[in-house]
Amino acid sequence: MIWVIIPAFNEEKSIGLVLSDLPQEVDEVIVIDNGSTDETAAEAEKGGATVLYEPRKGYGFACLAGIEHLKPKANQGDIVVFLDGDYSDYPEELTALISPIQQQKALFVLGTRVTPQLEKGALTPQQRFGNALATKLMKWIYRSTFTDLGPFRAIEWKTLMQLNMNDKTYGWTVEMQLKVLKKAIPYLEVPVRYRPRIGVSKVSGTVKGTLMAGYKILSWIFIFSLKR
Repeated sequence: MIWVIIPAFNEEKSIGLVLSDLPQEVDEVIVIDNGSTDETAAEAEKGGATVLYEPRKGYGFACLAGIEHLKPKANQGDIVVFLDGDYSDYPEELTALISPIQQQKALFVLGTRVTPQLEKGALTPQQRFGNALATKLMKWIYRSTFTDLGPFRAIEWKTLMQLNMNDKTYGWTVEMQLKVLKKAIPYLEVPVRYRPRIGVSKVSGTVKGTLMAGYKILSWIFIFSLKR
């Protein structure tokens, strides 16, 4: 089974596009409305998604709500895909992300945006700097080969459960990658396209969001380095 989890906050203009571009092999799409004040939920339902409501603001809170929804029905060997609801990712590339897991070449696959296919303006200067700094630190401390902290990612269900994810806000993506490294879980990166999002980013689009994201990411990296 292929499950897709999409955290969404005020994505009424983009969520329908995301859902319509997902491959037919997806079994269920779970959109988590993270306190939207627009018609995100209604548009997601129109697109055939299961809609959950998580009023506590935070990317991690939304992802954890999606995981809780899957616990009664997901099984070992199933694949969970995470992507954003702002149409910056290319949902049709999901097939390339899950392929290494289906072929038993990896248990975690990250869609890296550090490629020539990255569209102009898709990443802000602070995002580029933050990603470069974080991945360089991970390479230095953990011998990681990650080049990005991108949101588009796929992971085998049992492996996801083993990670015991708990970050509620900005540190979700780096927490997952650090735990993959710590547990020596086989992983791969797959180049993906990335375009300017529809709407304004809730993280990199604000000074507070940028600073908080940077703080959480660096905190996770250094805390894990002390636990090694």
